Amino acid sequence: MKFRNGKFTQQPDELAPETPLQIQLLGTSDHAPKSVAITMRTPGRDADLALGFLFSEGILQHADQVLSVEHRDADTESGQNTLIIKTAPGTSVDWARLERHGYTSSSCGVCGKTSLEQVHAALPFPEPLARWKTSPEVIIDGPEKLRTAQQNFARTGGIHGVGLLNLAGELVHHAEDVGRHNAMDKVIGHAFREGWLPLNEHLIVLSGRASFELIQKAAMAGVQFVLSVGAPSTLAVSLAEDQGMTLCGFVRGGGFNCYCGVGRVEIT
Repeated sequence: MKFRNGKFTQQPDELAPETPLQIQLLGTSDHAPKSVAITMRTPGRDADLALGFLFSEGILQHADQVLSVEHRDADTESGQNTLIIKTAPGTSVDWARLERHGYTSSSCGVCGKTSLEQVHAALPFPEPLARWKTSPEVIIDGPEKLRTAQQNFARTGGIHGVGLLNLAGELVHHAEDVGRHNAMDKVIGHAFREGWLPLNEHLIVLSGRASFELIQKAAMAGVQFVLSVGAPSTLAVSLAEDQGMTLCGFVRGGGFNCYCGVGRVEIT
């Protein structure tokens, strides 16, 4: 039922799907796969989601560590799908890093990171790898380009988006999910599979706010420039500044706020 102009009407409404996905790892010497995490996500692009999660959490470092990705259909009782990533011989997995990942919700993401030092120690691309500037127009136009590409958001109005822009401001890839961290993992997972990492000559655009977790994942992928439609958190700004990143928020209405790294913005 919809209530509009003082009246109820019977109308259908499309909702963003949200179902559980279990991510498992299977080593060449393992007798059975081991569970890494369960995340609530929007179905689709599950392989990218799992690979992006494993890379951004520092579990996998290279695409050649993955032999195969197997998708198992949902369990009839729980509705839970399972994705099994088989790793190549010689791949070492630090299971202690995964102990905190029992369950990941679409709202909070992966929690438990307590310091900037922990993030810095895990970064595979710790130093800036390229120096460039972009125009205010590229920044301002980024969210609209992502919004235009978000077909699921257009239908449901309840889904997050993450876009990948090149230096010319072209949207080269994007992903959607009910979990903003899942959308980021899908983009990073695609870049991981395609051999694009580090993403040091790209910009990440977020459809919502910029949280600490999203900046951490961007930093893991070598991203130097993040722009968001919403506000950043204090810890997100601290991490971006610590990593020499540029972070712009409230990118809308023809303007934006630059919280750190303004030197990458062309000022005429």
